[in-house]
Amino acid sequence: ALIAELRFEMYFLTVHDIVAFARRQGILCQGRGSAANSAVCYCLGITEVDPARSSVLFERFISRERNEPPDIDVDFEHQRREEVIQYIYAKYGRERAALAAVVTSYRPRSALRDVGRALGIEADLISAMAKEHPGMYARAVQVDRLEVALARLEPQASQRAMPPASTLVLWLDLSRQLQGFPRHMSQHPGGFVLTNGPLSRLVPIENAAMPQRSIIQWDKDDLDAVGLMKVDVLALGMLSAIRRCLALVGQRRGVPFQMQDIAADDPATFDMICAADTV
Repeated sequence: ALIAELRFEMYFLTVHDIVAFARRQGILCQGRGSAANSAVCYCLGITEVDPARSSVLFERFISRERNEPPDIDVDFEHQRREEVIQYIYAKYGRERAALAAVVTSYRPRSALRDVGRALGIEADLISAMAKEHPGMYARAVQVDRLEVALARLEPQASQRAMPPASTLVLWLDLSRQLQGFPRHMSQHPGGFVLTNGPLSRLVPIENAAMPQRSIIQWDKDDLDAVGLMKVDVLALGMLSAIRRCLALVGQRRGVPFQMQDIAADDPATFDMICAADTV
């Protein structure tokens, strides 16, 4: 009743159609995240998790108060995910289906490298200064790391790499100013935008670097703001390993063995988890 009230039937049926195609082709897939506690997703075969066996809040998945569509993340085995992507393009046409974009913004390393090259600073010094800003953790350009970077260079390289002080000040200042500005656009790991009419009437589109793919020029936050439907078609390498494992078990037992056939209360499995031996 709540799905009908919020008019989300199309979203559920679209995800179900994609999952049904994958299952017909023998491509292992699995819904996860908040979708795992949805009885509707369980009945549609999107997830193998029976929500009746858990006590997770229903509102975590879909809520009248939030007034936003539920987020159903579906992982497909990475070796065959492209088949699913091409099925979506074939069904909806590239004029009505495209991948969302990810807008990558400047962070310390990328800003130091790009501004340094633009100012003609020696590559050795740019590299040394960039290494002083760990990619995952650096949030700001550290001016005081310049001396450390120079000290890391070989004596002859240090003399060669030292530009005028005014250029160094400009380099660091411009790199600081660039933080947070868009640098380039790449494609979302699997967020598909699907529309009734032509996509080009709503959002600019361009060809992706990979053949037979299109991407729109907005990221997922923009999509949420304007209410466009996004379906997540993600790739997971471990699902490929699980599919081969299920096939091997079925071969040894002489009968097909599927995800739902795995016992939910196998003591040996829980012993492995308790020992952190889960790989």
